Amino acid sequence: DDDGSDDAAAEAEEVAKSRPRSASMSTSDVGKCCVVSTSQGSGSVVKFFAHRNCKNGLSETLPLEEKEKGWANYVLGVVAQYLPDLPPGKTLSFDLAIAGDVPLGSGLSSSASLEVAVATFLERLIDRECGDGTAYSSSERVLQAADVEEDKAVAIQIERALRCQAAEHEYCSSPCGIMDQYVSSAGRAGCALLIDCRSKVFERVTLGSGPDVPAIVVANSGVTHSIGGGEYPKRVQQCKEATEALKKHRWKITKLLVGDIKALRDITAAHVEAAKESMDEVAYKRAKHVASENKRTTDAKAALDEGNWELMGQLMNESHNSLRDDYEVSCAEVDKLVELAREFDGVYGSRMTGGGFGGCTVTLVEKEKAS
Repeated sequence: DDDGSDDAAAEAEEVAKSRPRSASMSTSDVGKCCVVSTSQGSGSVVKFFAHRNCKNGLSETLPLEEKEKGWANYVLGVVAQYLPDLPPGKTLSFDLAIAGDVPLGSGLSSSASLEVAVATFLERLIDRECGDGTAYSSSERVLQAADVEEDKAVAIQIERALRCQAAEHEYCSSPCGIMDQYVSSAGRAGCALLIDCRSKVFERVTLGSGPDVPAIVVANSGVTHSIGGGEYPKRVQQCKEATEALKKHRWKITKLLVGDIKALRDITAAHVEAAKESMDEVAYKRAKHVASENKRTTDAKAALDEGNWELMGQLMNESHNSLRDDYEVSCAEVDKLVELAREFDGVYGSRMTGGGFGGCTVTLVEKEKAS
C-alpha cells in the first residue's frame, strides 16, 4: 500500500538539508510504526520498518521479543518502554520522520539523542490520543511526584532517561551507562549535569556567565565507534572483576574503608593502592581510573562553581591521561587532537569525550582565542 512514506522521506531530507552543516553531519530517515497494547499490559509492534537506506529494517508483524540488528532498534526499543502506559486494547499508529545533526559514532551521544527525541514524541502523542497524564501512568516514580508540578517534571526527565537506557540495553545489546540519556533528557543550555548514577539524582551546574567564560571547542577525529562494540562491554566487565577483587581482599583496606564495596564508586585511590597486589594489572588500572575520575568529577563541580578555569582545564587534562593510560579507551587520532589542542595559547585543557575508541575531543579555551 502507498502510505506516503516516500513523500515523508523526501520531506525529512529537505529538513535535513536546511540545517547548518547538514551536508557533513545530518542524517534523516523515515519509518512507520503501529503499536498495539493488550489487556495484560504487554503488547507488540505490529509494523515497524526503516523506509530508506536500511538493509536491516524490521519487518511487519514483529513481536517485541524478535529483534534484528539495525538502527531501527533504537526506536523500537523506546517504543517498547511506553507500551505499559497504553490503556488496554488501545491501538496507536503513527508515521515517524527523523532528522538530526549529531554526527554518528562520534562520542556525542547520537543514539541517546535519537532515543530521547522518540521518547518525547511518544509522550506527546500518547497524551494527545489517550488523555493527559497517560504517558508515564505506569511509572511509580512519576505517580509519586504527581502532586508537585516541579517534582513531577524532574521525575519525568529521570524516568524518560531510564526508559531510553533500558531500550539500549534490551534492544541494542549496549551496556551503556545513564549519562548520555540524562543529559539529553534533563540538560539545559549553559549548564553541566552532575549525575549520581546510584541514587539517580542529578544537579545542574552552571558554566558561568560574562565575558570571562571560556568556549568549548569540539573536534571530530573522524574515527567512528559503537558502544555496543567489543571493547566497551569489556570495560564494563573488567570493572566488575576489579570490584570483586576488592571485595575479596577487603581486609587489606578495612582501615581505609567505611561501608561495603558494591561498586568501584565505593573506593578511593588510596583503597586501590592498598589492594594493588591483590589485583592483576588490568583490574588495577581500571579501578585506579574509576577512583580518580570520580574524584575529578566532584572537583570539577567545585571548579565550575568557583569559575576556576585553570583547575577545570587541569582536571580535563588529567582525565584524558587516565582514560588513555589506565582505562585504555582512547586512540592515536584522538590523542593527537588533544596533544595539538594543548599546544595552543589560551587553552585550559583538552580531553576525549564519549565512550572512547574514536569520536571527538572537547577543549576548554579562552573565548577570544577559540577560532
